Amino acid sequence: MRQVHVVVSGRVQGVGFRSFTQQVAVENNIIGWVKNLNDGSVEIKAQGEDNKVDAFLLQVKKGPSFFAKVKNIEITEEEVETAFQKFEIKY
Repeated sequence: MRQVHVVVSGRVQGVGFRSFTQQVAVENNIIGWVKNLNDGSVEIKAQGEDNKVDAFLLQVKKGPSFFAKVKNIEITEEEVETAFQKFEIKY
């Protein structure tokens, strides 16, 4: 089991990025959350099997559509928490 903290910057708000992230997480059996930050970036906390986290991160780096543009992605490995039940969008 692996957990990462991710901050994605670029054109990632108002383009369906959180919904896309949730969909990709569900497809890869990832639990955690995604939320918008005040500075225009998106924060993600994701947990799952090693290879599933890698697949999830590859898709997040691409983004959801033509309208989204990921400029930078910061990934920090973290200690695994046990608080997550599913992957949700935080508001």
